[in-house]
Amino acid sequence: MPRSIPAIVAAEVFTGSAQPVIPAGEDLVLRPWLRRDAPEVYQAFQDPAIQRWHRRTAETVEEAEEWVAMWARAWSAGADANWAVTDGGSGHVVGRVSLSRIECGDGKATVAYWVTPAARGRSVASRALAAVTAWAFEEVGFHRLELVHSLHNSPSCRVAVKAGFGLEGVHRSATLHADGWHDMHLHARVRGDHSPETVPFAMIARARHRAEP
Repeated sequence: MPRSIPAIVAAEVFTGSAQPVIPAGEDLVLRPWLRRDAPEVYQAFQDPAIQRWHRRTAETVEEAEEWVAMWARAWSAGADANWAVTDGGSGHVVGRVSLSRIECGDGKATVAYWVTPAARGRSVASRALAAVTAWAFEEVGFHRLELVHSLHNSPSCRVAVKAGFGLEGVHRSATLHADGWHDMHLHARVRGDHSPETVPFAMIARARHRAEP
């Protein structure tokens, strides 16, 4: 059925062009995934925190190879955009950042990320998220980006706030984790937002306290 409103984002951004490499400061580079990254992805998913919040494990390097291939293919399909977050000096993978659930018509997508244990404490997640957000808004023209995480995942909440994703609400009992159903925080940024921290983290912490039983 034809749309009465033109698409906000041209699908050809994904289906008709190569995935860009995005710098995120002097020491971080976001690039497309390569098959050779699979061993580092496998190692990252041995981390209990990544397993907990992403609700999956990598049993073998071969399984990680399948993930990497899937992440790379998703770009040309216009379904997801996945970047390896790499150290600018060594080239090693230090994390992942992605746009998923891309809706070109409405100019919307959901952002997600993880960081390897050895790279934590360097603001890797917030810098990678900020770089992808700037690309999505300024280079491509997305209108809205959403970010969802468990109410109990305080580090992810801090990353969201630092990157300017304000808290919009709580999805009650929305996602099943290994220890049961979790309430989920919904954060978002809309193109044109100016403040880097639209909701102070202290306010979010108070909201979490009120929401917990």
